[in-house]
Amino acid sequence: MLTLAEKPLAELEVVDVRGYLASQENKTLLRFLTCGSVDDGKSTLIGRLLYDTKLIFEDQLAALERDSRRHGTTGEGIDLALLVDGLEAEREQGITIDVAYRFFATPRRKFIVADTPGHEQYTRNMATGASTADLAVVLVDARKGVLEQTRRHSIIASLLGIRHIVLAVNKIDLVGFDEEVFRRIAADYEAFAKNVGFATIQPIPLSARHGDNVTAVSENTPWYTGPSLIEHLETVDVESEAAAQPFRFPVQYVNRPNPDFRGFAGTIASGAISVNDEVVVAKSGKRTRVKRIVTYDGDLETAVAGQAVTLLLADEVEVSRGNMLVAPEAQPHVADQFAANVVWFGEQPLLPGRTYLLRTETDEVSATVSHLKHRLNVGNLAREAAKCLELNEVGVCNFSLQAPIAFDPFAQNRTTGSFILIDRLTNATVGAGMILHPLRRAENIYWQALDVTKASRAALKHQKPAVLWFTGLSGSGKSTIANLLEKRLHAAGRHTYILDGDNVRHGLNRDLGFTEEDRVENIRRVAEVARLMADAGLIVLVSFISPFRAERRMARDLMNEGEFVEVFVDTPFEECAKRDPKGLYARAMKGEIKNFTGVDSPYEVPEEPDVHLRTVGRSPVELADELERWLRERGYC
Repeated sequence: MLTLAEKPLAELEVVDVRGYLASQENKTLLRFLTCGSVDDGKSTLIGRLLYDTKLIFEDQLAALERDSRRHGTTGEGIDLALLVDGLEAEREQGITIDVAYRFFATPRRKFIVADTPGHEQYTRNMATGASTADLAVVLVDARKGVLEQTRRHSIIASLLGIRHIVLAVNKIDLVGFDEEVFRRIAADYEAFAKNVGFATIQPIPLSARHGDNVTAVSENTPWYTGPSLIEHLETVDVESEAAAQPFRFPVQYVNRPNPDFRGFAGTIASGAISVNDEVVVAKSGKRTRVKRIVTYDGDLETAVAGQAVTLLLADEVEVSRGNMLVAPEAQPHVADQFAANVVWFGEQPLLPGRTYLLRTETDEVSATVSHLKHRLNVGNLAREAAKCLELNEVGVCNFSLQAPIAFDPFAQNRTTGSFILIDRLTNATVGAGMILHPLRRAENIYWQALDVTKASRAALKHQKPAVLWFTGLSGSGKSTIANLLEKRLHAAGRHTYILDGDNVRHGLNRDLGFTEEDRVENIRRVAEVARLMADAGLIVLVSFISPFRAERRMARDLMNEGEFVEVFVDTPFEECAKRDPKGLYARAMKGEIKNFTGVDSPYEVPEEPDVHLRTVGRSPVELADELERWLRERGYC
């Protein structure tokens, strides 16, 4: 038998690789991020960790030396920040813009670190990095102390479920390794964070540039008796509790390649599942059992959190994407109203009453902020009254959804308790949410089944229900055309009703002003009333400026397919101001009226209206004729 020294080289390599892979598989994985204010040294710290753990190859080091001469900010030395600041704009400006992920390992643990930007305008990117992290390294410049962005990032980390913090007081060398400076900053941060909800806070004085207290305790800080950063990261107990949580399996895809195979594919969010275990379909409450657990490498008897599997069920129950298979003894909430923390990323403010797309792990539904309860002051954690959330602000909101979803409170399950908000027009992600609890009102309200339907009401009236939504500037002729059309429809025996902007503000909406927030609520209420009238089988003529596309889209989505007809009464601003039937343009241009559409408040022109009425050179009678013909050709009257 050959000794180890006598074995062929190729065989030795196989043995070593297998042994190495086996040792890596047994290591735990820690996901963490670096965050804090601008220029606190986040990228440099990660570069130092990669450098000191010998994960930089010789060619990378040579390239780093060249880049440091061109873009570096450390004089003649190597700028370790360039290891993770890979975008040209980042190198030119010396800042982090995007989230950069890096893997490294020590003999005791594996790590995935997210380097997140410090600039306020890139807070959304910081939240992205925090969403999967178990620990946050919050950097503070020893010369500046705790700043507002330090507090903002800490609050967002807490909201996103991070419970372990390393307070890295960086650039301690630039204050002469002063113990008093370190103690003061640590005390300031701990005083701020005492009500934030962190389980552990470990302050560490360090110099990312020179390596003090990064991988080994530095002789320059003899007064510091705690661990180095890497020692703390190797030993901090942040083992995932997902396996001990109730079983949650969000269905991502229904796999049916042939009539004999119907599997539900997804990733187990928490808990474990075994063959023959009983499960419940969250939204319907139907019970069944797991017949098979299928993977690419073959069937399993048991699967746990984090594994991507396909489950085959014993019974033919209805389960679609967006639903969840769950443990029968610990089921999630299923509701269409809940309260949630929200971090707002949008350039345009979050407005109560405006409709957004709410997307969970696998589900998507239209959602409206029914109430903005308060905004969180990131400086002192005070709850402040607010009518909207601006860019990078944090608040607590009540949400009303178009359909129920299955969820857990975020504090219990980060995967099934989180969501993002998407702007319906731009498809941009504008917010991140963490669900607090379902609203009690949702538990007390049910849909009452009614025997007389919209179809039967419409049949009695011999007409097709519709909402004709007239939009355009003040003075464009909306009300005049709507009034003429209603007279003709009424004479023809149709059942109609006009909802006019001015008239409604005398009653239903008399409590609303003309701020952007009030205008959104104005349209939301009118759209709901129009929906009820259409349900009664009526032809509803709605004459409102309705300046924002998002609210017109919300109104359309409330109606059934084909019921909503957007009529753009297109009259140029100059013509409307010339007509000025109520004298409002003259007052607005003198500054006597604020938030007047077309003057100091925008009007978002419809991009694809169903009917486009160009009014210049045409009489209201001609325009009413055109609209009546359009309706008749399509069976509305």
